[in-house]
Amino acid sequence: MFMLLKGGECYAPHYDGKKDILIALDKICRIEDEIPQDKFWDLKIIDCNEKIIIPGLIDQHVHILGGGGEEGAISRIPEIQLSEIICAGVTTVVGVLGFDSITRNISNLLAKANSLEAEGITTYIYTGSYSLPTNTLTGKISTDIALIDKIIGVGEIALSDYRSSHPNLQSLKELAIEARKGGMIGSKAGIVHFHIGDGKSGIMQLFRLIEESDYPIDMFIPTHINRNRKLFEQGIKFIQMGGYIDITAGETSDKGYSFPEAMEVIKKGNNDFKKITFSSDGNGSNMGNGICKISQMFNDMRDSILNNKMDISTVIGTATINVAKFLKIYPKKGTIQVGSDADVVILDKSTLAIDTVISNGKVFMEDGKIIKRGKFEKYLN
Repeated sequence: MFMLLKGGECYAPHYDGKKDILIALDKICRIEDEIPQDKFWDLKIIDCNEKIIIPGLIDQHVHILGGGGEEGAISRIPEIQLSEIICAGVTTVVGVLGFDSITRNISNLLAKANSLEAEGITTYIYTGSYSLPTNTLTGKISTDIALIDKIIGVGEIALSDYRSSHPNLQSLKELAIEARKGGMIGSKAGIVHFHIGDGKSGIMQLFRLIEESDYPIDMFIPTHINRNRKLFEQGIKFIQMGGYIDITAGETSDKGYSFPEAMEVIKKGNNDFKKITFSSDGNGSNMGNGICKISQMFNDMRDSILNNKMDISTVIGTATINVAKFLKIYPKKGTIQVGSDADVVILDKSTLAIDTVISNGKVFMEDGKIIKRGKFEKYLN
């Protein structure tokens, strides 16, 4: 019934100091310097001394159904399992369809999202895929967003990529109004999530869309923005105009920036970190180099804090509060405050290793060990 996180250093993600945090069912109900233990029945106490408490991470770009497929049937990546998500410190995911909209569809994606949520985490999805006209469930983007609870936007729509359908400006305007209309009627974010490839034009089409229309810039987000340095320069310009950009975990090529490197560039330019989000591209294809791991997002964040000495609150914010505000799910998600969902990750203070993961008030990892797995995982491992 009750859970008390005792004496941890709380990053909400802003620093709150040492706090006791009381969880009742699936909500955070009290945050105080000290909460007496003797006033609650059925109380589980987690000692957080020498621990750091942060919000559960939000990963807004995960191929929960499996990515790949560009090299034929053998390259189709299997569905992600709950324990992979939990081990990454992630308690909320947004599923994307990606390139393969022939052997996979939005119905499959929605079913997988429902399955993961039944297992204990929070899930959303984007309708659509790389190409335009894009895949939907009801036949229209606006209807999908307005009427289907889990659908919060459209994506990932491919730009500057040979695998895209090379949409013109008019097609992008029509896409935007569908997303905006669905979001307004359904009281949702109604966002457009763009996959940006390695093509020469980068996000030039997105600049044109903003300049030649009246759509708010904060309904669009280009992801994979750190895949090359010219593209990242365009991304910096985009946030200076008031937009959001999404950095992808695991970038190792010489032509791009890793997450820690990208954060350093943003810091040196005195740019707005509140417009930066971070995602894993988890369970997607690494184009011949294996599978993109959802855990890479936390690993990159950890490196940025421990090795590059970046501010903890700033780094944690890119995968918590910033994403939650962009997706319009704040303060339900992305923060530790009274009334928020009880999505919490507890870290070892010295190593920042993940110790405990709590999703919707239930413990899924404790003392570094998974204690709750997906329904069929015992048969798969």
